[in-house]
Amino acid sequence: MQSKQRFKNIPFNSSLLCLSACICQNLYAETDEQAVTAIPPIIAEATRTDTSYMQTPASVYRVDAAKQQNNIDVNLTEVIKGIPSLQINNRENYAQDLQISMRGFGARSTFGVRGLRLYVDGIPATMPDGQGQTSNIDLSSLDHIEVLTGPFSSLYGNSSGGTILTSTKEGQGRDSITMNYAGGSNQRNHVGLVLQGGSNNQYDPAYVVSSSYFDTDGYRDHSAAHKVLNNAKLTWNLDDGSKINWITNYVNISAQDPGGLTRSDWQANPKQVVKNVLDYNARKEIEQIQTGVTWDKPLDDQNDLYAMAYMGQRSVTQYQSIPKISQVTNPLTEKTKPYQAGGVIDFDRQYYGADLRWTGKDLLPNTKLSAGLALDAMTEDRKGFNSFAGDTLGIKGATRRDEDNTLWNIDPYVQASWNFLPTWTLDAGLRYSNVHFKTEDHYIVGLNGDNSGKTNYDKVLPSAALSWQILPELLAYASYAKGFETPTFTEMSYAAVGSDAANAFNLSPASSDTYELGLKSSNRLGDFTLAVFDIKTKNDIVAASSEGGRSTYRNADKTERKGAEFTWNKNLWRDLFAQASYSYLDAKFDADIQADGTVEKIPAGNYIPGIAKNQAYLGLTWKPEQGLYAGVDARYADKIYVNDINSDSAPSYTIFSANLGYAWALKDWKFNTYARVDNLFDKNYIGSVIVNESNKRYFEPAEGRNFSAGVSVTKQF
Repeated sequence: MQSKQRFKNIPFNSSLLCLSACICQNLYAETDEQAVTAIPPIIAEATRTDTSYMQTPASVYRVDAAKQQNNIDVNLTEVIKGIPSLQINNRENYAQDLQISMRGFGARSTFGVRGLRLYVDGIPATMPDGQGQTSNIDLSSLDHIEVLTGPFSSLYGNSSGGTILTSTKEGQGRDSITMNYAGGSNQRNHVGLVLQGGSNNQYDPAYVVSSSYFDTDGYRDHSAAHKVLNNAKLTWNLDDGSKINWITNYVNISAQDPGGLTRSDWQANPKQVVKNVLDYNARKEIEQIQTGVTWDKPLDDQNDLYAMAYMGQRSVTQYQSIPKISQVTNPLTEKTKPYQAGGVIDFDRQYYGADLRWTGKDLLPNTKLSAGLALDAMTEDRKGFNSFAGDTLGIKGATRRDEDNTLWNIDPYVQASWNFLPTWTLDAGLRYSNVHFKTEDHYIVGLNGDNSGKTNYDKVLPSAALSWQILPELLAYASYAKGFETPTFTEMSYAAVGSDAANAFNLSPASSDTYELGLKSSNRLGDFTLAVFDIKTKNDIVAASSEGGRSTYRNADKTERKGAEFTWNKNLWRDLFAQASYSYLDAKFDADIQADGTVEKIPAGNYIPGIAKNQAYLGLTWKPEQGLYAGVDARYADKIYVNDINSDSAPSYTIFSANLGYAWALKDWKFNTYARVDNLFDKNYIGSVIVNESNKRYFEPAEGRNFSAGVSVTKQF
């Protein structure tokens, strides 16, 4: 309780924050009603094909910002709903971020995001080694999100099992200020401020500047957190037709880490934590600042240039709940553990990159060509310490690790789209992805020798899609791509339990072949999409074990993911919208994995843990520009196996939510109020799992019935 109080009383001085726009839960739909009003179709950005969503030969979805805020605006789980094969789990643990997977990629991650690419305004939110985070995404100033789940993701290189691209708003019209406050269960408080305005002069930028502060006592014991998030976007629209965006972002998080529970502990009291979590005061502190510039320049009617450059710094200090004895000796052999890096992880990363792309249109008949070069680099100063000094627990003790890590890649890529017949189009791409890792060990003590080393990974990534516009309202396509995923620095840093290996440089990169068939139709009954896919992966990177907050990994010789996805959305009547989706995902080990130390053998045919086989969503919203608005939705998720041997699982669940609000305008003022309830029927369920947790503390309970309400005021000048 003292720790919670400490978080609660943090001075309210870093910002007064939050804003005016949340995210609506509806996929974009080009309905007949929209066609009547002559609204031009919105172009899918993620695939770079210059086609609308219903004419893009890929599984790509769009989530637009809500007209009115109807959420507390903190987590992507409030925003992205109903996208098939996308699994976003809220751990109720701000020390570990959300658990995100697409078609099963990323499900192994016990913290952060793996196997997927994240972008904010074209700037990577995924580190060059493939480790990403959602903490710097400012929902308050968000315009829209694109989610790309199919083969086209390979266009983004390493760790592109799926791609999420978020775009913040650009300043428009008169200057305005928006202030808002939202509060809810478990002492959640979120306050925000947004300044925005357009520009009539090419030398004066349009701007959106937002600042927000969030704190909570947490749903579980020892899960309090606070977060400061600042985001600024300046936009210059120059007279020569070019556009420049400059984006700067800062995030600071302090959060307690409640860890997982066994099944019996969860059933007895889902809010509790185990004793060693409290003994060592498990927690994490994160600070990140980054800035980037994008530039679009039309050279003439046929040629365009795009350039992007970014840089940033990220610092993390994490205090884990590894028992003192386990940091010193191996409890199975009672031998000393010279390679144990302690219970405190402390690293500082500097990262930067650039992307330059040329696009030519109709240089050949009915053809669009693109060619580019992407550069990313990262340096990391990583240290490890015992999480005790003498009999005092939960503090930095003796040094157990000190190393410098560097990584870089230079990826050339080309892409072409050829409309070779009036109703037939061939899209193809090729990227050479190469990633170079190097470690310099400065902690050479006793049996812990020099663990310096380096390794290179590279792969040619082809992709192709053939599409047929059967009717104006019906598209069919077939696509293929090869994917590539390297282990992250974190996954390379720790050996499996029971192994004497000093590091995990022996981890191999994963290589995938993805095949997809799809249909898309837009007609008076609504917008429909259907896709079936088969993904075969060699050397898949899977969890080996997780103990005391530390996870280790190994390669699976073969895995296979196959499934189907369906979506439907429609404007039913006036401002009434409906959305439904369903996904089936059968993800299995396709070959035996032999035992490794204390890690058990996994037989072929077992399900890959962390993945729901079936998911479904249904949402109904009434969303006028002004007046009363409301929404209800239901979400179903199948059971999730918690380990490779499939000995236990988190049970399936269905949860409901509802929101109600009112928005009105009066001259230069706009007002919005909302109230919502999530987990309407107080379902006791597991929000996410810690895959292969060695002490069987697999389960991270989700919040029961919870409430939030908010108000925002906007003044134009």
